[in-house]
Amino acid sequence: MSRISDILAHKGSQVFTIPEDATVIAALAEMERHNTGSLVVLRGSDVAGIFTERDLARRVALAGRDVEQTRVREVMTAQVICIENGATVHDAMTLMTQERIRHLPVVGPGGMCGVVSIGDLVQSLAAEQEVEIRYLTAYIRGELSV
Repeated sequence: MSRISDILAHKGSQVFTIPEDATVIAALAEMERHNTGSLVVLRGSDVAGIFTERDLARRVALAGRDVEQTRVREVMTAQVICIENGATVHDAMTLMTQERIRHLPVVGPGGMCGVVSIGDLVQSLAAEQEVEIRYLTAYIRGELSV
């Protein structure tokens, strides 16, 4: 089973951030620029929360808030759920399902070292299954021996 560190090795470990005092429209511009669905919110150099597309939909759009006046700190998710770099993809999927989240910051010995999305996890599992199917097909055809 793959580990979160394997996904980050493939996709990269860049963490996209936004200051907590930034406006929601600035956060949306950053999300568009990086083609991501979440930003880690910073208070100085410390993590203050996470801002996601779900926060935008529920706390901004549905609430009728002005994206040019509303600050990220007002609508972010303050309780950031993280996973360790050495955790398995299965562990991450379980955590994301239990917590009903789609973006999961990853922490390692030196602090935050990346963010994985549910799409990253699904892609990893699909790749693992493809390798297993190829192996089993080759075995059935007699191209491999045990």
